[in-house]
Amino acid sequence: MPNEPADLRAAYLKDLARTFRSYQSLGERAIAQAPDADLHTELDANSNSLAVIVRHVSGNLRSRFRDFLTTDGEKPDRNRDGEFQMPERVPRADVLRWWRDGFAIALGAIESLAPDDLVRTVHIRGEAFLVVEALNRSITHTAYHVGQIVYLARHFAGPGWTALTIPKGESGTAGGDYKTRGAAR
Repeated sequence: MPNEPADLRAAYLKDLARTFRSYQSLGERAIAQAPDADLHTELDANSNSLAVIVRHVSGNLRSRFRDFLTTDGEKPDRNRDGEFQMPERVPRADVLRWWRDGFAIALGAIESLAPDDLVRTVHIRGEAFLVVEALNRSITHTAYHVGQIVYLARHFAGPGWTALTIPKGESGTAGGDYKTRGAAR
């Protein structure tokens, strides 16, 4: 990216923020369809519940993006292993607060970046990354877990599920226009 024009770098940052907002919205709209009783349900002993996935994503975003350009992305106060343990059920409001807080920190950091920051170096667990690499790593990690959230929420919502994007079989119809269905993109 060092030789790319500043306007391309600015467009990348704008698109990245838009993409994070889109994933935040997608996750929230999926979680909204999951019954309260299933927020802590694990499909099997090796699975994570919706609440655990949200807690992990939020912990990751908080850790990676707090003091993004100046401190290691794995903060000493993060307990990653603890994010996957939830001995007590928490209310939906707490789950949503974790989700929104993590994204607020990430978006605040992303929106404060200047195009030239993309070629700076940041560290994650002591490993050096260009800012653009760290951002790509974070968005793919977030997308991976949002996919899990959508899948679980859809499973738990059952026949009451409302498609978040293009419903099955409607790609060629007006109903297949996900922009009319309230998608963030």
